[in-house]
Amino acid sequence: MTPGQRLRVLVVAPERHALRQPHAGGLEAVVWNRVRWLRRRGHHVELCAPVGSDFLGPSTELHLPSPRWHRTLDVSDTDNPAGHRERMSETFDRIRRRITDPLDRVDVVDNHSLHGDPILWSRDAGVPVVTTLHTPPLPDMVQAARSLPASAPHRFLAVSQYTARAWSAEGVDAFVFPNGVDSAQWQRGPGGDDWVWFGRIVPEKAPHLAIAAARLAGARLQIAGRIGDPEYFAREVEPRLGDGIEYVGPLRQPELCALVGSSSVALVTPVWSEPFGLVLAEALMTGTPVVAFDEGGAGEVLAGLPGCSVVPGGDVGALARAAVALAHGSASSAARDRVRAAATARHSLARRHREVERVLSVAAQSPAVIADEVRPVEEVEAVGA
Repeated sequence: MTPGQRLRVLVVAPERHALRQPHAGGLEAVVWNRVRWLRRRGHHVELCAPVGSDFLGPSTELHLPSPRWHRTLDVSDTDNPAGHRERMSETFDRIRRRITDPLDRVDVVDNHSLHGDPILWSRDAGVPVVTTLHTPPLPDMVQAARSLPASAPHRFLAVSQYTARAWSAEGVDAFVFPNGVDSAQWQRGPGGDDWVWFGRIVPEKAPHLAIAAARLAGARLQIAGRIGDPEYFAREVEPRLGDGIEYVGPLRQPELCALVGSSSVALVTPVWSEPFGLVLAEALMTGTPVVAFDEGGAGEVLAGLPGCSVVPGGDVGALARAAVALAHGSASSAARDRVRAAATARHSLARRHREVERVLSVAAQSPAVIADEVRPVEEVEAVGA
């Protein structure tokens, strides 16, 4: 196996939400685009994902069990119902046996699961695995990573320097490969008068603080996204709607791009250790300026780009003032062109996927992957690796 050859790749998705539009979140969008791009490049790609996902084949062997909630109010983007972990382990055991069958063996596993089991396939089945770290350290994954012998054909990638440092502190070393945005899908918009907030509607994303900033500035705000925590939405978001604050629901990518691109500024309000924040790059790709709380990797994603402002986490007043400043003149064609051009140069999906394709190709060659071979071109250094 040499770089450039067609690979047999098993892409393992997170199981919480189906991979389809409207995307449940940035993680699902990243994996969905990965499968689409690898297949277009001619690789033989199988997807391990929940029922209802795009790209699933006719066999049910690779279907993942989504959490089974008994009450709507119990639905969560972070917790799992009783018995779910056991169902996942049984499913992963079945998949491990399948990929070790000589007739179904794959060249490499592109792992985006938030469970430790697929990490151990490199140890227990000898299959090369490349795991992307999309979140802060998770105990199950940390434990699996620590149990890998040095000889295991496994490599970790992290979506930001911030995320890589957090995992390195737990003894898990990773190379940094930031996420990317498809510039063909996220096209430049004309701008407009309203502000926009989009993403998963959950406490850690804090859209209620974006509402507070809009109220403080007297601005109109449109909110788009999937309700990931119904109780939070009912308590903190729904009562604040009206009088210029509108919730438009989850939108498919073309409609979401049109909304963001016709806005004067996008607000990004994480109150947790945001690993990357795909919405940051998506908004900039449309030419719309972004103001964000300085949490996790947000500042790293925006650093040095035009049309951006990073304010202290949770500071609604600073958020409002920065948004007003960025919104002023954001309909200028020249300004929006500069914002989009800079975002494209840094966060182009095609560039990211070419780099990841090279990593997968090298990983498939040999259990011992040389560090310099997996280093992304013109990219930041590995953390702890």
